[in-house]
Amino acid sequence: MTQSNSGISSSPLEKSLRIEVVAAIDIGGTNTVFGLVDEKGKVLLKESIATEHFPIPGDLVAVVSDHIRKALAQFQNTYELVGVGIGAPNGNYFTGNIEFAPNLKWKGIVPLAKLFSDKLSVKAVLTNDANAAAIGEMMFGAAKGMKDFIFITLGTGLGSGIVVNGEMVYGHDGFAGEIGHVIMFPDGRQCGCGRKGCLETYCSATGIKTTYQQLTTNNLQLTTSNQQPATKNKPPINSKYIYDQAISGDKNAIEAFNYTGELLGLALANSVAYTSPQAIFLFGGLALAGDLIFKPTIENFEKNLLNIYKNKIKILPSQLNENDAAIHGAASLIWKEIK
Repeated sequence: MTQSNSGISSSPLEKSLRIEVVAAIDIGGTNTVFGLVDEKGKVLLKESIATEHFPIPGDLVAVVSDHIRKALAQFQNTYELVGVGIGAPNGNYFTGNIEFAPNLKWKGIVPLAKLFSDKLSVKAVLTNDANAAAIGEMMFGAAKGMKDFIFITLGTGLGSGIVVNGEMVYGHDGFAGEIGHVIMFPDGRQCGCGRKGCLETYCSATGIKTTYQQLTTNNLQLTTSNQQPATKNKPPINSKYIYDQAISGDKNAIEAFNYTGELLGLALANSVAYTSPQAIFLFGGLALAGDLIFKPTIENFEKNLLNIYKNKIKILPSQLNENDAAIHGAASLIWKEIK
């Protein structure tokens, strides 16, 4: 008898009959979501734990690995774990390390892929969360069959993944494709990266909130100290609130979406000049606003495109399920690697 990754003894024949699955792990500043996914993208297990409860990375790795082993055991040896895919902020595909992630308590360089590989005795691959989601779109979403596309996540910030000739663009150091950090306005809004005027400070859930507040207060120097706390009669201002206001006809909310789309369309038009993608996919909470964000983005995209690209490139909503996107992204990363 042999010992399986789940800790259950099995014969070589039993092992050969098991269905291959991968562990998918998405590391976030607040929560870490993980699960088991088969080759067709079916999510067999999904759980979540608070990242912030684990100031030592190895402790989180130990807990997540234990959950995965127990889940495999509960499936009565039906599945064989063949790899671990990890999406994480500042994840470096080449090194398998999280490197100086500003939104995590873990400082410096964390060899996360190696930690998981050692714990679960299988290959582990890591990249940043937007790259992982882009590969998820290629394997399980609307980019199936596409070899050249750009994937944009419009969440708290703006993430991006660029695929050229069927391969993710990583650059020489593993950190290529940061469209969210192209500078739109020198000396513009302060960005978390330490610079000013980055695209994500304007085109993200955080960015549209700032734009809306500026429009409603006529104060271009608005800081968090000026913001009014939420009350029973005044809901917190976030992208959902701005969406609801826009649907209700609030001119400031509509203008906030138009301004966001104007800048996003311009930035995407510029990005096309580098890779000439077949399509650009928008994903995340802000993308769920539909025409409010897509219409101004597409209009300004076409307006700013070089003539040779006009009317060739579609801007489309992602087909990844919002609830499972992180899991699918991390899973597709390792499936692509091992297949």
